[in-house]
Amino acid sequence: MIPPIKQLLPGKKIYFASDFHLGVPDAASSLIREKKIVRWLDQIKADAEIIILVGDIFDFWFEYKHAIPRGFIRLQGKLAELTDNGIAVYFFTGNHDMWMFDYFTKELNIPIIRKPISTQFGAKTFFIGHGDGLGPKDYTYKVLKRIFANKVCQWLFARIHPNLGIGIANSWSRRSRISNTVKDEEFKGEREWLITYCRDMEKHTHHDYYVFGHRHLPLDVQINDRARYVNLGEWVNFYSYAVFDGQQLTLEYFEK
Repeated sequence: MIPPIKQLLPGKKIYFASDFHLGVPDAASSLIREKKIVRWLDQIKADAEIIILVGDIFDFWFEYKHAIPRGFIRLQGKLAELTDNGIAVYFFTGNHDMWMFDYFTKELNIPIIRKPISTQFGAKTFFIGHGDGLGPKDYTYKVLKRIFANKVCQWLFARIHPNLGIGIANSWSRRSRISNTVKDEEFKGEREWLITYCRDMEKHTHHDYYVFGHRHLPLDVQINDRARYVNLGEWVNFYSYAVFDGQQLTLEYFEK
């Protein structure tokens, strides 16, 4: 849960980013992207009150009891520095990193959030989540998500030696959507599932902003005269993120 904030501290902002997909398409390009993300975090730390990571930060992540996936140490070190200096960081799990448990919470002081939440910053209400499995259709994925989230399935996977388990997962990641597309995501208009979800939500519960990742397109869509849907895009092609200054939420781009 992200507690509501009546008013941001003077000059402070809230930053949102998602879909770094660290680990793909290969170690070398992932490292370049990781260093870029660290530069972004260095840039925003001066005025960041909260940083919210909205899922699929890693293209694969599974925490064994005594092992985690190799790599990504620069990002972890930077996040530790930020939280040590009083900047609140929150991590929503996505469909690629849903198997996070307590490592980030214990080692980096970063709470893990597994479901979309509603909260308030200043006078604005927010509904925040990765976005996977929301809206109509996508039935196959919704079934798979329930299997992956099942504790028995997680226990069984944890019985596989990390060398084999992480190797299998990394091979699977190389076949993922983000690994095999180059800016060919197209806006589908009225067929966008998350737009449908936001409109359905607005029928009974109003939010000023709906903030999601997962879609891999930076989007800022008016849902009605009071609500907007902002998709954070991704960091393989777009390097997009959102920032809330206490009054407005805007999409921005880093080193674009």
